[in-house]
Amino acid sequence: MPELPEIETIRRSLQQQVEGCRISAIDIFEKRLRRPVPAGLLHRYIENFVVRLLERRAKYLLFTFDSGAVLIIHLGMSGRLGLFDPRHPLEKHTHVVFKLSCDLEMRFRDPRRFGLIAVQQPGRTSNVLLDHLGVEPLSDEFNAEYLCDRLGKSMRPVKNVLMDATVVVGLGNIYVSEALFAAKIDPCRAAGTLTRSEVDLLVAAIKSTLLQAIAAGGTTLNDFRNGRGEAGFFQQQLMVYQRQEQPCYLCGHSVRKCVLAGRSTFFCPSCQA
Repeated sequence: MPELPEIETIRRSLQQQVEGCRISAIDIFEKRLRRPVPAGLLHRYIENFVVRLLERRAKYLLFTFDSGAVLIIHLGMSGRLGLFDPRHPLEKHTHVVFKLSCDLEMRFRDPRRFGLIAVQQPGRTSNVLLDHLGVEPLSDEFNAEYLCDRLGKSMRPVKNVLMDATVVVGLGNIYVSEALFAAKIDPCRAAGTLTRSEVDLLVAAIKSTLLQAIAAGGTTLNDFRNGRGEAGFFQQQLMVYQRQEQPCYLCGHSVRKCVLAGRSTFFCPSCQA
């Protein structure tokens, strides 16, 4: 699943082209996504209006229009959102096409159909998709004081807390594993046992890991591509993720894998003791 660095990479790759463009037409070929595609709202509030701003919240892309509406897109497990020349043949599993006044098409493709397209109507400030979300990890709000407060005396594994989107958004399995390795913290350790100095290191490691991943264009392990169809390269910098039984780059001990909350977790038992 694309995580924060991948979604931010897509946002940046689309922003220059789509901001200021009008959506001249919308073609819907498949409505059956995680939620039904709201065709009526798309045609009423998005079609024939101009994109004023493209932002990201957690793993959602938010397109604000001069109609006052916000187009919300989530890529789910396998979704892609990219810009294409209208003459380029439609790929299989292309479900929605936004035709732009700049002579490009923004196409939403999702083989597994776990993605989502929604419209927040003009004047609405509350949204069930966004209201419950925690802080952005690259914001000033995400700091040691905040994380210490959220960890509290919890006996949950620290990795599970970091994967909780009501605490902090968008980290995902790859980046939590990598940040915990960078901070030298055992992912299985009870969250409430971390010291203030360890939380300081963890917050810094999370921010640094995400920024490095964004700079590398995200992580392409399977089929991730940005809005221009380009792969990411952060997979070349991974220290522990999917490296089980391989030697740790720092100490030479074998990287191990365990399962926490149903997710594969990778760590060095020596460096993260």
